Amino acid sequence: MKMVEAARRMNRTLLEMHIGMAFWGLVCQIAGALVMALCGYGVFQGRYALSLWFGVAFAFAGSIHMCRTLDRALLSGGNAGGIVTRGYLFRYFLLAAVLVIVTLTDTMDPLVFFLGYMGLKVTAYLQPITHKLCNRLFREEDPIPLSEEELAAQEGEIPAGQ
Repeated sequence: MKMVEAARRMNRTLLEMHIGMAFWGLVCQIAGALVMALCGYGVFQGRYALSLWFGVAFAFAGSIHMCRTLDRALLSGGNAGGIVTRGYLFRYFLLAAVLVIVTLTDTMDPLVFFLGYMGLKVTAYLQPITHKLCNRLFREEDPIPLSEEELAAQEGEIPAGQ
């Protein structure tokens, strides 16, 4: 129960992204292990797993950086566009540098690393599923959106009940 309470205090969107990235990593791990076993490349499974999970871990770090950058930008006011752009450029220059290092050192497979990092993108498509999963886990429901008339009445444009 302590883990559930800690997850409740965490940024909900970030939690949903991390769940999606972990799911993406598991799917890619299982698919890669099956393909390598069937094709006779079983000796490369360790390198595949290391590359994949390093990419997923890098995606986790990228999502945390993105969340913090957006929080900083929202609090800054006028310079928000510059803060978001600098954060974006930082993440992608860092990704490029890591890809170059991985390629030159030949310790991991750069394509599999990139496949793991793409979990950050896949998470956007999995978000409705992970959102429903988190709602069930925390026993919550999404609020019902207000109608146009209710919104206008709240803003004082139309008197309520007319």
